[in-house]
This record gives sequence, C-alpha cells and structure tokens, in this order.
Amino acid sequence: MDYKGPLEFNQHELDSSKENTDKPSLNETYVKEYDRSISSPPKENDGYGYRVDNEYDVDDSVDGEKGEVRSTEVKRALKPRHVGMIALGGTIGTGLFVGISEPLQNAGPVGMLIAYLFMATIAFSVMQSLGEMATYIPVTSAFSVFSQRFLSPAFGAANGYMYWFSWSITFALELSVIGQIVQYWTFKVPLAAWISIFWVLIAGLNFCPVKFYGEFEFWIAFIKVVAIVGFIIYCFIMVCGAGKTGPVGFRYWRHGYAFGDGIISKNKNEARFLGWVSSLINAAFTYQGTELVGITAGEAANPRKTVPKSIKRTLWRILIFYIFSLLFVGLLVPFNDHGLQDSRSYAASSPFILAIKNSGTKALPDIFNAVILTTVISAANSDVYVGSRVMYSMARNRLAPPILAKASKGGVPYAAVLFTSAIGALAYLETSSSGANVFNWLMNITGVAGFFSWWLISWSHLRFMKALKQRGISRNDLPFKASFMPWIAIYSFFFMTLIILVQGFTCFTPHFQASDFVASYISVGLFFVIWAVFQIWFRCPLLVPIAEIDIDTDRRDVDAEVWEDEPPKTLWDKFWNIVA
Repeated sequence: MDYKGPLEFNQHELDSSKENTDKPSLNETYVKEYDRSISSPPKENDGYGYRVDNEYDVDDSVDGEKGEVRSTEVKRALKPRHVGMIALGGTIGTGLFVGISEPLQNAGPVGMLIAYLFMATIAFSVMQSLGEMATYIPVTSAFSVFSQRFLSPAFGAANGYMYWFSWSITFALELSVIGQIVQYWTFKVPLAAWISIFWVLIAGLNFCPVKFYGEFEFWIAFIKVVAIVGFIIYCFIMVCGAGKTGPVGFRYWRHGYAFGDGIISKNKNEARFLGWVSSLINAAFTYQGTELVGITAGEAANPRKTVPKSIKRTLWRILIFYIFSLLFVGLLVPFNDHGLQDSRSYAASSPFILAIKNSGTKALPDIFNAVILTTVISAANSDVYVGSRVMYSMARNRLAPPILAKASKGGVPYAAVLFTSAIGALAYLETSSSGANVFNWLMNITGVAGFFSWWLISWSHLRFMKALKQRGISRNDLPFKASFMPWIAIYSFFFMTLIILVQGFTCFTPHFQASDFVASYISVGLFFVIWAVFQIWFRCPLLVPIAEIDIDTDRRDVDAEVWEDEPPKTLWDKFWNIVA
C-alpha cells in the first residue's frame, strides 16, 4: 500500500529505509501534490487518516543525478557572508533601538540588564537546538518543517501559520513606523504617503532573486554594526566625562535608581520584581529574530558550513551588541527620564537618541535617527522575506494552497511574496484613531507567535535527539553538535512555556481586565485552534512515534551535493570572513 500527504520523499529513499522499519514512517507517507488542491476529497486511508494512492508521487523539482534545484524551488544563492549578516541583522533591530525604553522605565538600568542577560541564555539555547537540526536537514523555514516532522503535522501547521501571521502583520507595523520615524524631522508629508512609497519599494525588492536580498541585508546589517560599535565607543567617552555634564559614571545607578520604582504593586520590592518580570518579557520579544538563520538554511550555499558558523557567533553577538548597548544606555539615561514617554514620534523615545541628547551632542541625534530609519527599512524587508518563505514552505508541504509554492526561474517564490506583502495594506489603519486600535489588537495577536516558535524548536530538538538515538546515529557525527544537550533544550522549553503563560500577567493585577486578557492570550487560543483544525484534518496521532520520525527527506540531497570551499585570499575577504 502506498501513501501520500504533506511531505515529499523519493522512491529510492523509501526503499533504502525499509531495512529500518517494516512500515513506512508517518512522515514518509506525506508526499507533495502540486497539481491538487489542499481541499481535494480524502481518499481511502491507511488507518492514520493519511491519503492513500496506488503510486508514489516523486517531486521533480530536484534533479536527483545532478543535485540541481529546478525552477520550481528557491535556490541556494546566499553566500556565507550573507547568511552571517542576516543572522546578525536579525538580532539588531527596532526592538533594541526603541523597544528597550519600556524595560528601562519598569525595571531600571540594572534590572533591565539582568533580564536581557537571562533571556540571552534562552536565546542561546534555542539557537543551539536550531543549529543542530538545521545543519543536518537544511531546508527553507526549517523550524516549521521540523515541528511538522518531529512532533506532528498539526503542530507544524500551527507553528507555520502563526509565524507567517506574525511576520506579515509586523511588516505592516514597520511600514507605519517608517513614516513615524521620518516625522522626527517633518510632518509635512502625510503618513499614508510614506506607507505607500516604502510598501512598493520593499515589495519590489523581494521579487528580485534572493542574492539581491542577501546583498541588501548584508550592507544594512553592516551599517547597524558600525552604528552600534560607534554608539558604544561614544557612550564610553561620554560616561568618562566628555559630555556637557562631566563624568557620569554610575550616577543613575545610585539612590535606588538601579531597579527603578517597578510597576503595579504599592509594595516596593514586589513592584520591582513585577517590573523585572515585565522587562524579561520585553527582552523575549526583542530577541525574536535570532532564529532567522533557520529560514535561510534552505537558500544558503554550503549550509553545513555557513549555518553552524552563524549559530556559533550568535551568543557573542548578543553579548556585545545588546548587553554593552544596554549597559551604556542605563548609564546615560535615568529610568525616570521624561523623554522615554515622548509620543511625538516613534524615535523620540528611543533611549539611544536620549543618551546622545543628554550628552549634549547636537547633530548626532539626527544621524542616529537615520540609522534607526535604515534599521526599520531592513526589518520590513526581512518581514516579507521571512513570511514568504514560511508560506512557501507550508505550501510545498501541503499545509497551504499549492499555488503559493510557485517559484520563478530565479528561485523567487513570487506567489508567497505577493500574498505576504499584500498584508502591508493594514498599515493604513494607523492613519486613523479607530483603525489604530484594531491594528494594536492584531499586533498583540502576533507577539506570542515567536514564543511558540522557540518553544517548538526546543521540543522538536528533544525528539530529534531521541530519533537519532533510536536510529543508532551518534550526535558526534553530526555536521554541528549542540553544546550542553539535552539540558539546555529542556531549560529553554521550560522557560518558554512559563513565558507564554505569564506574558499577559498585567491584566490580572491590580484588578482583572477582560479586554487586556483577551488581547494578551487570544494568540495562545488561536495557536491551539489552528492545531486542532489540522489535527482533525490529518487525523494523525498527537505526536509522531519516535520510530516513525523522518530524518532523511531533504538531507540526502545535501549529502550528495559538493560545494567548493575557497578560503579567503585577500585582506578584504578575510575581513568579511571575521565579521560575517
């Protein structure tokens, strides 16, 4: 009896795996059907509810003999420096430049720093888990595919749709933010005009081959790095006394300023603890994006080398660019600075801008605001890229309409790009007060989606390691072996579960607020609704049995591929090899 369903496999792969099991694995029973709708009537099932046919469908998008990707697939056109800088750019964005104002107010400079250090350990754990899986099976939108294979198709669908929804709505947010940043200089041009201009430009850029996206993100990320390094050096000089107020030192860490006043409670210690918890949740939101290397794995040349390199550098990047920035911001901006609540423009409340203003440098705030503008444009560009690749991957795995799996000869999933970028129209809601309320609700729904992705990455990795053990495969033989396993995967899984549960705690105190509760937890309910719908659709077990987990599909093509590994020769090449 032959099977068909969402994931692809080839006849020679199934034949070679029969020595491991008498029955095809649950994931091997999924085969992509590009010529059929996902709503096609179910055929006779095999007992699990998966569709059965008399012939295998073999995906012809890959030339099995040459290992070349044909025009129906995205292409491995991202160079090592592209992947490195995309991963780096994912950690430096609007969450850092503007998003830290609330943690600084709620937890004070020291409380904020501790919260971000703690969250960095969770980010490191998640990246280690993702790195081990994504180098072994480097596919586009890796972690949504992994949750589909290692957990269940229903979890994969819920993860994919929530993650896509998060990035597509965030794209709309970034479009409105771009206009608000420009309004730091002038209000003469209406917000809707800026939204329209950058909507067209960013969507158009994503219709270009991926190498252009990689090159664009490479240089934008480089600007971010230069800006952050320059800011750290500048702040160090100001703290030592070069500013108009003389040496600042740890002035704003004394007299009870280190942990601020806290939130909600009248009890000082309790208020400070709640402020720290709030700051921790903000940190979790800010670190979202570090997993982008898992999206690029399917389009990276020589992923077995480039992906581990990016993963390994994630921790020190976070420590240098986040922690040092937070340290100096906390030294130059007190937690009760009125500018942190400035609502005149998006960038006006940025602690980075305030740190420069407080030091008395007149021209630099405008320059750094331009850096923030560049960062938001980069973030919006990444939103479309990530969202389109997630939707493309789901379509290829029969979790979305097949038309969204269409790709151009240049390897651009144009249907998914068009579908994702169209969501940018929601940015116009920000031009009216009533629309802004709706838009804020949508943003609340998307915020927790990244938490679920991290949660499922950790859980998927735990089951991936069990599948390797069941197959008799040593982790020492993997292209990249994650450190401190399985303990840090358990650690990140536990704390991401906790964060998902408590992220809306402010709606319970001092009095229960129903509207805030719905806004905070509707995304949790939405995730499990999507999961339940696909669980019923596929009629599959709650979890794929360990013995049935597919760790072969998409891996063998990469095993057979040979990439030329040219070491950097010029000083310029060596420089980028170190940086990216």
